[in-house]
Amino acid sequence: MKHLFYFLIITISFYSCKNETTSKDIKEDKELKELFSLMQGSFNSEVQSQVDSSYYNISLHMYPIWEEKGNFLYVEQALNRMQDRPYRQRIYEVTRISDSTFSSAVYKLDVDSLWIGKWKTPKAFDSISLRDIALKEGCEVILKRIAPKHFVGETGDNTCVSTMRGASFARSEVEILEDKIMSWDRGFDAEGNYVWGAEKGAYIFNKLD
Repeated sequence: MKHLFYFLIITISFYSCKNETTSKDIKEDKELKELFSLMQGSFNSEVQSQVDSSYYNISLHMYPIWEEKGNFLYVEQALNRMQDRPYRQRIYEVTRISDSTFSSAVYKLDVDSLWIGKWKTPKAFDSISLRDIALKEGCEVILKRIAPKHFVGETGDNTCVSTMRGASFARSEVEILEDKIMSWDRGFDAEGNYVWGAEKGAYIFNKLD
């Protein structure tokens, strides 16, 4: 009888731990899915540009691709009036890196011009694979969930190499909410002097859909 008692205790403890782990895993999946969902859609900074003329009206499109491979987004940015000539095209990969942090890694495409406007037809990316894109090492944004549907993050201080307009590195600060994404991208020279990017603060991209 004593052996049966101990067996029952061990069995209950095992299933209790298993259920706790399962619940935690489900919670983690939900947070990652929440972040990935918040990042999807079409956005622009029209409202901000109307309030402050030092900000341009920029369009931002982020749509999921390769859904069977993980959490990948095709990202396209352009002046709103010149959407056929985007100035930035990237692929982001969103993953969890710890209990409290997430990563949005950045990849470059081989030939940007082939993919202009393909956010409208994400299945087009099925014709390429991870072998056809290049990771921008050190440019990942590390994000933390600070409240439901609210994430904040940034790149390393000088880890993201950038040679645009004489810069040596770039920094990005990002805030993601249910109805908007705020992004402050800036370039700095080797001495840490500001070279390019918004001077006052982040661009505010309001979600359109």
